Amino acid sequence: MLDELADTHAEVAAFDGEVSGTLRLACFPTFGKRYVIPVLASLAQQYPSLHVELDLTERLADPVAERLDLVVRMGELSDSTLIATKLAPHDRILVASPAYLEQHGVPESEAALRNHRLLDKLHGNDLLGWSSILGAPTGETCEHVVFRSDDFEALNGAALAGMGVAFLPSWVSGPSVKAGDLVRLTISRERWNERPSGIYLLRALPAPPAKVKAFTQALKDHVGTPPCWS
Repeated sequence: MLDELADTHAEVAAFDGEVSGTLRLACFPTFGKRYVIPVLASLAQQYPSLHVELDLTERLADPVAERLDLVVRMGELSDSTLIATKLAPHDRILVASPAYLEQHGVPESEAALRNHRLLDKLHGNDLLGWSSILGAPTGETCEHVVFRSDDFEALNGAALAGMGVAFLPSWVSGPSVKAGDLVRLTISRERWNERPSGIYLLRALPAPPAKVKAFTQALKDHVGTPPCWS
């Protein structure tokens, strides 16, 4: 009953247009640090009565069960009663540093890639989706995984340091490619990006309060079209 009362209060608050109260969010750690916090800093200047609770997590947070206003989710959305706002496409890119490619050569095919030094996710089976390229997780197809980490920023940093080839979301490595610090490898015309996939903001309430509307619009503007990392 208290949860239903809170939802009713939030829906009523949506009509007064005041950006205030506590905004509760959940998203990937790297995405939150790079793209969400700058938006929150800007909103804090505009709306001093707005408070934020940001859960940086890689698990699939549930807006309903965890009483969250918004969740950033990536990939293909399953059927759900949640309301989704698409922020950007979710592409994955192969990247390596110019120094690495100069020393080890540029892989021209999936078969050639198996002989390169690869960077992969720590914990879990094929969380980065290497099987989309190699046909199976790296542990089954390649003995040249030289670095594993459970953090996207660390994997991108390892690629920048010339440790090997990384397979990461474009929102992670795209800025480094734009800066010329990493090279994007377009093996097989990136066929793994052919299926539609996106970055979404998910919410439970049909009528979002003003704080949710303000954050959603600010994040969409910050990401841009096309995305700022593309």
